[in-house]
Amino acid sequence: MKMSSNLLDIENLNVYYGGIHAIQGISMHIKPGEIVSVIGSNGAGKSTLMRCIAADKEYQGGSIRFNDDSLPKKSYMAVSKGISLVPEGRRIFPNLTVRENLLVGAYLQKSKMAIHSGMDDVMELFPRLRERIGQLAGTLSGGEQQMLAVGRALMARPTLLCLDEPSLGLAPIVIDEMFKKIVQVNRDLGQTILLVEQNAYLALEVSHRAYVMKTGKIIREGRSADLLLDPAIQEDYLGIK
Repeated sequence: MKMSSNLLDIENLNVYYGGIHAIQGISMHIKPGEIVSVIGSNGAGKSTLMRCIAADKEYQGGSIRFNDDSLPKKSYMAVSKGISLVPEGRRIFPNLTVRENLLVGAYLQKSKMAIHSGMDDVMELFPRLRERIGQLAGTLSGGEQQMLAVGRALMARPTLLCLDEPSLGLAPIVIDEMFKKIVQVNRDLGQTILLVEQNAYLALEVSHRAYVMKTGKIIREGRSADLLLDPAIQEDYLGIK
């Protein structure tokens, strides 16, 4: 078999929820070091796609290959292979402290030095988490909880960081800060990122390439900068007439 230069390869993926064909034969790829976004309206299948990549949802046809190997069948095995998901709605552990939540993200790390180093990296990226390190996560603001969810995922030292709707429920000023951090992680750490986001403008602004999903299918793909200037994309997804 020919070796792929892509980090992630998806071919002809099909997913069903009962009789609903949620994802209909989509194909896509991600190269190391890229930020790739997937945009589309509610119900397009974006989060289902993300769950499949994180091995949190079974698919019924096609293939997902990561680092030129078959995707594991369980989410914890996908984490061990290098895929970390920040799920829609954050899903932090509200009754654990900030520190304890971050340590949960590092549960597969064997080296104490690696854990301390990861903690330092997260604190440098999100200084507010350092200030609240002993605080219960459930008492944090929405923006701080999103920082914690991203930090927890980064503690696993992923090869691919998957962000599912990171702007959901956040104030505009917090969204701007969060997306600056996404760019920073990619630029400074070389982190490969898959971004699923309903805010199409923000997603296209920070990503290198993008896929447009509609009712379970990919209808467009290309360089994000080109899609930002495309009149059809502007009208359908950016609210520009």
